[in-house]
Amino acid sequence: MAGISLYDYQLEAVKRMKDGCILCGGVGSGKSRTALSYYYISNGGALNTDEYVPMGDPPQDLYIITTARKRDTCEWEKELAPFLLTTHDEERLYLHTVRIDSWNNIQKYVDVKGAFFLFDEQRVVGSGAWAKSFIKIARHNNWILLSATPGDCWADYIPVFVANGFYKNRTEFVREHIVYSRSTRYPKIDRYLNTGRLVRLRNSILVNMDFQRQTISHHENVYVAYDAAAYKDILRNHWDIWHNLPIENAGEFCYALRRVVNSDESRLVAVMEIFEKHPRVIIFYNFDYERELLRNAYYGADVEIAEWNGHKHQPLPESDSWVYLVQYTAGAEGWNCIMTDTIIFYSQNYSYKVMAQSSGRIDRLNTPYRHLYYYHLKSRSGIDLAIAKALDEKKKFNETGFFERRHPSC
Repeated sequence: MAGISLYDYQLEAVKRMKDGCILCGGVGSGKSRTALSYYYISNGGALNTDEYVPMGDPPQDLYIITTARKRDTCEWEKELAPFLLTTHDEERLYLHTVRIDSWNNIQKYVDVKGAFFLFDEQRVVGSGAWAKSFIKIARHNNWILLSATPGDCWADYIPVFVANGFYKNRTEFVREHIVYSRSTRYPKIDRYLNTGRLVRLRNSILVNMDFQRQTISHHENVYVAYDAAAYKDILRNHWDIWHNLPIENAGEFCYALRRVVNSDESRLVAVMEIFEKHPRVIIFYNFDYERELLRNAYYGADVEIAEWNGHKHQPLPESDSWVYLVQYTAGAEGWNCIMTDTIIFYSQNYSYKVMAQSSGRIDRLNTPYRHLYYYHLKSRSGIDLAIAKALDEKKKFNETGFFERRHPSC
């Protein structure tokens, strides 16, 4: 059997990797193969050889914690095959365990010791159950993290820093580095202290893949209209016009404004104009009402429509002309498509990470396209502009902050 071969930038990343590191590479850079290569050589394998070099038998048990979608679509199973690894015990070459599970089930593995854990699609931010389970696992096993966007702020690195032993716990990190604002009613970080040390710690564990893309991405903002009168009415009256109820919080307030903006027929007109130029498109959206508008639109007699969301899990169409409707939460990660060069973002997601992951669905190493086209539909309404500003700054849009800026007395 042929040996395991890597691109030069992947091989260089493997050489710089160590236990407890974060392998950081853009979507489509081959992080999965690179991470498995590190596990492979750590257990006696060899890379870029003419023939497959067996690992020591038995190698460490391998646990891959990933998204539910990647687990269910068996994406990791395909990545394991070249290394002669499998989750099926009856087919295994080595006398060890290989398990693939989702972050939702991470608690099941807190008592495992002496194994190798590969944590895919970084989920260990904050102080919740996932982060606590991750730290417990890290103390008794070898592990690495994979991420396209490892952290928006220093607080995102707390669980990883604790797992590496840089701090005893979250409390110690907060005491040494965080100053909270005194002018807000909820905990808000005002500034960080001793950031020089934080930079050194991050650099010691972050392994960036020097991935030079062969594709050229074209991002175009497509501005559409919105019902300004209905928008102002919600701003003024705080009334849910769809359920005839008062709006009670920031989430409901932003949802109502977005529904007015995103339901405008000019958005569908823009979609049709783009579709005339690109007969195979992926369309990302946020809300069920957007899904209804998109799936009931008339794209043409021979156009196939398929969906991936909380309602349907359909495969990509294979016809000459198709529309694939994808809800951000369900399909921003864990799959790829090399059959189109076009994505339409019908509405903006609040998260820069989610937008970046969604863009990467068509930007793959094996895509036949040189030029990739991304159309961002947005209006010049206050909420669309505020979301766009947060995304431009690579931040997550804050509903509460947006609400309080417009209603400081609330």
